[in-house]
Amino acid sequence: MPSLALLANTASGDGGADEVESILRSRGAEVAAFPIAERERALTTEPDRIVVAGGDGSIACVAACAARSGRPLAVIPTGTANDFASGVGLPERIEEACALAVEGDELRPMELGWAGERPFVNVASAGLSPVAAEHAGALKDRLGALAYPLGAIRAGATARPVRCRVAREGEPFFEGEAWQVSIACTGAFGGGASLETDAGDGRLDLVVIERGSRIRLVQRAYGMRAGRVERQRGVRDGRCDHAELSLPPSKRLNVDGELVGAGELGRDGSIAFRADADAFRLVVG
Repeated sequence: MPSLALLANTASGDGGADEVESILRSRGAEVAAFPIAERERALTTEPDRIVVAGGDGSIACVAACAARSGRPLAVIPTGTANDFASGVGLPERIEEACALAVEGDELRPMELGWAGERPFVNVASAGLSPVAAEHAGALKDRLGALAYPLGAIRAGATARPVRCRVAREGEPFFEGEAWQVSIACTGAFGGGASLETDAGDGRLDLVVIERGSRIRLVQRAYGMRAGRVERQRGVRDGRCDHAELSLPPSKRLNVDGELVGAGELGRDGSIAFRADADAFRLVVG
């Protein structure tokens, strides 16, 4: 059985990360457990693989740690939405995910996205997405994953388009007002929405939903829930190795479910995005 370094965010979701260590041990694994902030100290135990237990916002920083160390990463989804797990086909039940973390031997190379110096594994979005996340955050304790579609409905009814400029591979891609700009790896977000992406191709997927009538946002929302919004008129999409998003520094982005100010990610609100191909190996089977 492998030796595991477990990094757990016990504040995620309903606190299910608390029980992960005992389940892993019951499977025969040798486990050294650490708070999620002690990633570098976890590596000093020289584990066979790294395990992260938490929500979507906990995964990328540990994935970056796994990438630096060359060790495989196993994910135990204990958050509210767990978009990464559903997006790449991982078990969503804690017991099954723990069994995979200990016994799994199939590894999948995964890309790691970067928004400035902040890693992400799902999507970084400006526009409606951070407004929806803010609304959902106030509802998660009561509604769980249902908070995300409700937050999206509220955002669609109240939010305004964001003025931005987007470049792809150094060339202009979009300039004007958009309902949403998304730069994606897995493309999973918002408790069940998704974009058409390939998280193993080492490239970023870029989707811009241009400003249009608010009533057409119902069609956009359906497209994102069905995973094919890119096929709609008024939506631009493409793939790239590098992208740049410029918007007012006071605006916020939703990065794997976490709200981050544009000014924190890039100078004067100009954010450089890139993808590291085959950055880490994910235990998938």
